[in-house]
Amino acid sequence: MGERILVIGALGQLGSELTLKLRERYGTENVIAADIADWKLGARMSPYMRLDVCDREQLMMVVKQERITQIYHLAAILSAKGEADPLWAWQLNMDGLLNVLETAVKCDVGKVFWPSSIAVFGPGCQRHNTPQLLSGVPSTVYGISKLSGEYWCQYYHEKFGLDVRSIRYPGLISYSALPGGGTTDYAVDIFYKAKLDELFRCFLGPKTTLPMMYMEDAIRATLELMDAPPENISIRTSYNVAGLSFAPEELAEEIKRQAPGFKIRYEPDFRQQIADTWPCSIDDRFARRDWNWRAEIGLSEMVERMLQGVKPELLDSL
Repeated sequence: MGERILVIGALGQLGSELTLKLRERYGTENVIAADIADWKLGARMSPYMRLDVCDREQLMMVVKQERITQIYHLAAILSAKGEADPLWAWQLNMDGLLNVLETAVKCDVGKVFWPSSIAVFGPGCQRHNTPQLLSGVPSTVYGISKLSGEYWCQYYHEKFGLDVRSIRYPGLISYSALPGGGTTDYAVDIFYKAKLDELFRCFLGPKTTLPMMYMEDAIRATLELMDAPPENISIRTSYNVAGLSFAPEELAEEIKRQAPGFKIRYEPDFRQQIADTWPCSIDDRFARRDWNWRAEIGLSEMVERMLQGVKPELLDSL
């Protein structure tokens, strides 16, 4: 029997594109998209099912009935939204992960992928070329949940032999889905304003440099990690991966070069305090060594692709 894959959180920014790539590889019928939204919203991702990852019984039933061999668990409450309701964010982020890990062990699922984030770093971390080894304490409930999740993944690997793999994603940039409430999402929102020829009010200051990654690189990193032989995987918490690092003013200048009428105003809000605790750039030497990771998309190419691909009509779905 071939691979049977369940993607939880398949309607999100990462999930929607990763699901399509997995279907190209394994066949549409072998990759089941799942999310909390009802079937009508998920119909475009068929085969699709409504799934609450916090309902362990439902999750286990689906995994057994569909003979799932791999789970990609992407559902999460991101940094800015999480700060608005910390208990809800903690419950979804932690209960969901633990349900997936427990189900994977009990149902003999071969591999699990779960995304971590640069939000695991906090005040006190080395901000430039931030190393794999953690330092500092996360300043958001999102970061706390991701840090805890990393150690749960390592625990399930060491205790039960579960092949669970993870990447600490930087900010992800894509035109295929709307952003989901993260602190780095200014770098997606900015393109909608540029395309509409409207003033962009940036919630971060002009010199706030953060690690970013174009979605095509992020998808490739995920698949390359999952393809790597188990003996090559030395990090069972979550791998640092590096793509781009830029500040809002650098991104704005490149947009102005390609779309000369673009205008920006800086109006930092509470998200500035979150960003100030995160790395400016990432040391990903372990990913490079273990599974030959290399980013490919640069700033200029990313801006060109985003300006061509962004569809302002997506905003009407909000």
